[in-house]
Amino acid sequence: MNFSTVIEYINSILWGPPMLILLVGTGVLFTIRLKGLQVRQFKRAFKQTFGGLFKKGDRADADGMSSFQALATAIAAQVGTGNIAGVATAVASGGPGAVFWMWISGFFGMGTIFAEAILAQLHTERKDGEVTGGPAYYIKKGLGSKLLASIFAVLLIIALGFMGNMVQSSSIAEATYTAFGMPKFLTGIIIAVIVGLIVIGGVARIASFTEKIVPIMVTFYIIGSLTIIFMHYEMILPAFQMIFQEAFKSSAVAGGVVGVSIKEAMRYGVARGLFSNEAGMGSTPHAHAVAKVKHPGEQGLTAMIGVVIDTGVVCTMTALVILTTDAFSSGLFGTQLTQAGFSAGFGSFGVTFIAICLFFFAISTIISWYYFAEANIKFLFGKKGVMPYQILVLIFIVFGTSMTAEIVWELADVFNGLMVIPNLIALLGLGSLVVKVTKDYEENFLLNNPATYTTDHHKKN
Repeated sequence: MNFSTVIEYINSILWGPPMLILLVGTGVLFTIRLKGLQVRQFKRAFKQTFGGLFKKGDRADADGMSSFQALATAIAAQVGTGNIAGVATAVASGGPGAVFWMWISGFFGMGTIFAEAILAQLHTERKDGEVTGGPAYYIKKGLGSKLLASIFAVLLIIALGFMGNMVQSSSIAEATYTAFGMPKFLTGIIIAVIVGLIVIGGVARIASFTEKIVPIMVTFYIIGSLTIIFMHYEMILPAFQMIFQEAFKSSAVAGGVVGVSIKEAMRYGVARGLFSNEAGMGSTPHAHAVAKVKHPGEQGLTAMIGVVIDTGVVCTMTALVILTTDAFSSGLFGTQLTQAGFSAGFGSFGVTFIAICLFFFAISTIISWYYFAEANIKFLFGKKGVMPYQILVLIFIVFGTSMTAEIVWELADVFNGLMVIPNLIALLGLGSLVVKVTKDYEENFLLNNPATYTTDHHKKN
């Protein structure tokens, strides 16, 4: 049994029914306990997030960053190769029906990510003069378990700082090689240099980069996707029919017996949905923790919009391009499958288009994941651990370009799955606190004067 087979076997267990039930079930539970908050407060969340989009925000500093900068940093992590290579992998491995399960996980994930943002806001600490937070902090301070918090911190550092960033560099290297013939190792070095120059500037430079690049890159990708989709407008309705019908049909995976295809569609849909929107994973709370807001509920709503943008919009665009152009039947995998879809509309420029998008998606995701993992490095080792961590991240970025996409994705799934467990334990254990703070937000904050309301008493600095 070779290494790849072992990893696939571990994933078949780790991402089996228990994980799917735990992950989606947590979202269902919060949806029920919060009385469908993602539906009831969606309009407010949208207006709050984009209402002041063109206003000049606060500069990020040791006290944190603006709400939009926090969202941009979170979206930079969410919108990455998972939206291009990940969705393609889900469709190729689980059939078009995987997209449906990606949507389901995204909808209920809005409830989960709302809870994550609330808890992250409530349990921040000042480390070496800078405000920081995340699941390790709310596990330690909320659940009172330093051991579980440390386990989460180690898993996140491996999952995002190392394995996850290898996924990003592997995917962009594959895309640039296909588009321009650029040696993959050289691509890795270029990415490492750019990332190094940005992260060395600390939180201020990271926030400044994400708030500028994220709106541009997402808009660019959406416009390109919509162009391809409407060029094949006659296939839009059949594409949606495939997604809904094959979410429950045994034919979703060729040669599968009854039940197997649904299992595979669910597994790949939820797994890739998680890898993309990160709801329940415990990554984005690191950004939402340091947002400068008057009430934790505000950032909770903003966090939900991140899932909508990632899964509801960007992932859907990729899936529809693949299905409307019939690239799905090409037998390709990962980035190459998405490139085939765009090439069907843009010709040879399609490959270049995806390479450009992947480059910016990967860079922004690596930077955000670096930041998330750094918070856990500080949690475990303090500031002295940051420089060795920086060096290792850059090495893994370069090393990732030499690995095949399939192996890297499988490795990432293993550590993502392990990382989810302690975070969901904390979310379930602290669910009553989330409900209490949400009630305070809706019954006190919104009904009084938000301009003068302060929730410093909620903070546990």
